[in-house]
Amino acid sequence: MYEAEISRANPACIVFLIDQSSSMRAAMPSTTQSKQMALADAINSMLRELIIRCCRGIDEVWDFFHVSVIGYGAKVGPALGGPLAGRDLVPASALPHGRIRNERITRTDVLPDGTTTTHVAELPIWLEAAAAGSTPMCEALRYAHGVLDDWVSEYPGSFPPIVLNLTDGDSMDGDPAGPAQQLRSIGTNDGSTLLFNLHISSEFATPTYYPSTAEGLPPTGAKLFSISDVLPPDMRDTAVDLGMKVEQGARGFVFNASMQSVMLFLNVGTPA
Repeated sequence: MYEAEISRANPACIVFLIDQSSSMRAAMPSTTQSKQMALADAINSMLRELIIRCCRGIDEVWDFFHVSVIGYGAKVGPALGGPLAGRDLVPASALPHGRIRNERITRTDVLPDGTTTTHVAELPIWLEAAAAGSTPMCEALRYAHGVLDDWVSEYPGSFPPIVLNLTDGDSMDGDPAGPAQQLRSIGTNDGSTLLFNLHISSEFATPTYYPSTAEGLPPTGAKLFSISDVLPPDMRDTAVDLGMKVEQGARGFVFNASMQSVMLFLNVGTPA
């Protein structure tokens, strides 16, 4: 199980559930950047990475991945903007021309000889930061179920769908255990849908990476841990390659995540 090869005939499906509640206006630890902005930056960066993974030849993007970005806060639904607004699921080939805009940034790189060089880069933006309302996590999980139900029927030979839930707090519309179980009740011939969870903290606290037990976690962490799936072997190997100690039975869960660990989480949770 969880060994299906990714191809255009059997693409992978990745669903990002993005907490867009009002508490996401708070700043990340040791930075002035808000959690809503940090999360938008991380998702936009991940979408750029997926395009690179799917590039074949010059300006040719193959549909190895289908992507869904679902926001939940004042409302629950598709969160991408621009030409992709309102779409639950998009293939990788739709991303290059589906951006909202390009954002100019100044970058400073360190060369091998130790000197630095500065240049201006234009980065595509698909997701704008948002933060309003409560945290309807149960509704978001049910929405993801609806998005994936048709997809798994169309691609039964694919790697199972992966749902990455990024949040800073508790579910405010009930216990997410039921909707999480319903979500993993659907899958492909290669296994059930995988649900991974990342908690983003505003506090200066030591992160917990991919634990195998809930020991030592506060109630919020223990609940998210309980609805997180065990990392398949290849993803566990990826976490190890990225320098993390990951035991057998480790779950796809990070608590008190920093901006760096958000990016690591996204890379661990997406198949190569």
